[in-house]
Amino acid sequence: MNDFSVDMNEYLPLRDVVFNTLRKAILKGELKPGERLMEIALADRLGVSRTPVREAMRKLELEGLVVMIPRRGAQVANITEKDLNDVLEVRNALENLSIQKACACMTEEQLEKLHEAARRFESMTEDGNLVKLAEADVDFHEVIYQSSDNRRLTQVLNNLREQIYRYRVEYLKDEATRKILVKEHEEIYQALRERNVEKAQEISYRHIENQREAIIRSIREEP
Repeated sequence: MNDFSVDMNEYLPLRDVVFNTLRKAILKGELKPGERLMEIALADRLGVSRTPVREAMRKLELEGLVVMIPRRGAQVANITEKDLNDVLEVRNALENLSIQKACACMTEEQLEKLHEAARRFESMTEDGNLVKLAEADVDFHEVIYQSSDNRRLTQVLNNLREQIYRYRVEYLKDEATRKILVKEHEEIYQALRERNVEKAQEISYRHIENQREAIIRSIREEP
């Protein structure tokens, strides 16, 4: 069993505490793709009963982080090219729509909030904390989603966000990648400030395509 421990939070139900702990362990690579997840062993490791572990597994399966294998039980999902392409294809289409809407709706306050999110991401690139860096990247895009003034669109993008999260962490492992992201965030911000829909969409497409290509290289290099 890998060296991770339960992150207790008195304000959350135990199943959510277990879920957050296992999710973070998968995203950080402490639980590896393909690794079997034994309920009893995990319950003992985390000092809880099997029930919250079982409930957490169901939620992780919905997020695509865990798969249930017949006669083998649960295991950490592998990152496959097909899954990646499917997720990013949907993200691309929805991001295009959110940018189009945001270009028309963004207030000065929202533009400033986007710029602050871009600066916050840049300030964290040297830190090396991949989970926090991924969250800062999420925050940047979240400002655009919220600015689209379409509650349903934001809801769908937020549901998709969980499936993208793991890929974000994988992508951010490369230091050169982080510098590219900083530049792309600034370019997206400038295009939105100029209300240039086509330019913002073009940069966003490149932003997602760079992510796709880098992760596919990483998948193919794995033994």
